[in-house]
Amino acid sequence: MSFAEKVVIVTGAAKGIGRQVAYAYGEEAAYVALVDKDGEGIETLASEMKRKGQVAYPIQADLGDPDQISLVVEKTVERFGRINILINNAGIGIWKSPYELTVQEWDEVLNVNLRAPFLMAREAAKRMRGGGGGAIVNIASTRAFMSEPNTESYSASKGGIVALTHALAISFAPDRIRVNAISPGWIETGNYQSLREMDHRQHPAGRVGKPTDIAKACLFLTDEENDFITGQNFIIDGGMTKKMIYEP
Repeated sequence: MSFAEKVVIVTGAAKGIGRQVAYAYGEEAAYVALVDKDGEGIETLASEMKRKGQVAYPIQADLGDPDQISLVVEKTVERFGRINILINNAGIGIWKSPYELTVQEWDEVLNVNLRAPFLMAREAAKRMRGGGGGAIVNIASTRAFMSEPNTESYSASKGGIVALTHALAISFAPDRIRVNAISPGWIETGNYQSLREMDHRQHPAGRVGKPTDIAKACLFLTDEENDFITGQNFIIDGGMTKKMIYEP
């Protein structure tokens, strides 16, 4: 894989999966635009990456605001001159009973988790098509396919991401822009050492996932050599969604 001097936008880059994805591209000599509502978080990350000789450009933005999405793309092009890769990772969740979830809360989750990835993809694709194409990865979730109680807005948004992915893949195909999705399962973004043995044992793969598992998949899907893969959703969950579970 060669990402040297490729321009990559990573949303939700301040922590968790987004942070590790940004690092992964930085380690491959890409130019990385770090996008997050947490300005302090991405400034800190940018400083850490720069100390390692990586190229990072922090852009604070609230992706729930469509106007700020346009500014993110404009600032990235102003700084680097182009866009090659977009990782739509930013997302929020409100865990609340459907009896109590307000319209405002529903809209807040859908605007950040589903509308923003569409708008980011559209604006980035406008720049990609003029540069010979590009690659987009949308981070969905296994909650698009299975649920726990009180996750309606989040699950709906992630299910929408999966459908949006194959729709955009077809629409952007003439411009040589590939679009894929990743649906992570349990990816521990906190203290991995605090996990219990039973947490690991319940996964067919024998362990809970790490942000690096998703970062490596992003690199794979955006590698120019893998240009036959588009419109797909990759479930990365240690096999959990294939495991038949019965109540004891």
